[in-house]
Amino acid sequence: MLRADLHLHTNASPDSMITPEALVKCCLKKGINCIAVTDHNTRDGVAAVQRIAPFKVIAAEEMKTSEGEIIGLFLREAIPPRLSPEETVARIKAQGGLVCIPHPFDRLRREPLREAALMRVLPQIDVIEALNARVTGAGHNRRAAAFAGEHGLACSAGSDAHSLLEVGTAYVEMPEFETPEQFLASLREGTLSGGRSVPLVHLISTWAKVRRYLRL
Repeated sequence: MLRADLHLHTNASPDSMITPEALVKCCLKKGINCIAVTDHNTRDGVAAVQRIAPFKVIAAEEMKTSEGEIIGLFLREAIPPRLSPEETVARIKAQGGLVCIPHPFDRLRREPLREAALMRVLPQIDVIEALNARVTGAGHNRRAAAFAGEHGLACSAGSDAHSLLEVGTAYVEMPEFETPEQFLASLREGTLSGGRSVPLVHLISTWAKVRRYLRL
């Protein structure tokens, strides 16, 4: 059985301070044995983690589209930001990847996918993130889970970690898998576990951006 944190970031993202080496050590310590590295608009962190991790690492990317964020899972190459949601989804599918919508109803964030865009790409969505540890209110997760149920979509969970403190805060207990198709089947059999991080973790992301800007 896997303990999968399906949404976290390395320091390849401008607002994260997690090095690949520290991430792997933290996962081993916390019993996380499957992760999706979802750096913002880059796959650089994925390759670095895959080289050293003794557990399953899904190549992913969290893209900022023209109407909000979309995650591509099982990607072979990076997808550029600021494309339309439709074009982003098409490029994910062209690689044999899966489309995941992160924190879809957390409107206090700057970058959730707009609801109009969500409905336009709905037929191509594979996964809804129904438990995100960084949402600003528990009701946002409940609404995401209800939306997934209404539309017959698989539910995922992830810490959305930008610091080691957050890794594994939310995760899925799910059967082993190899292919994207098996992943979806396993996810449907999985159990979402964990909860939300304390709101102060958002300050970590801000500090990471400041440090990078000042080159500290």
